[in-house]
Amino acid sequence: MPEEKKGSNEENNMAMLAHILGIVISVIGPLVIYLTVKDKPFATSQAKEALNFQITVLIAWVACAILSFIGIGFILYPAVWILNLVFCITAAMAASKGEAYKYPFAIRLVN
Repeated sequence: MPEEKKGSNEENNMAMLAHILGIVISVIGPLVIYLTVKDKPFATSQAKEALNFQITVLIAWVACAILSFIGIGFILYPAVWILNLVFCITAAMAASKGEAYKYPFAIRLVN
């Protein structure tokens, strides 16, 4: 039996957009989606998930900047960028199919 879709096609697209915007404009994209789709539970939950992950990535960028003073941060910048890219694309693909995605390394600050 195939897995049921969590939301309508429009809702899946909004959830996917929240994940994709995280790559392009970091925290702002998922935040805007989260604040504008309160009436769509699947899109809201995925936007919240994307927002939490982008806050985590932002914290990682700050840590890399601090660690750059001792030379380690420059090595970590590409790793953070690649992980952000891979996880956001994976989440967007899942959301487009109506599947909920949980980021493995997200600090859950937004409930």
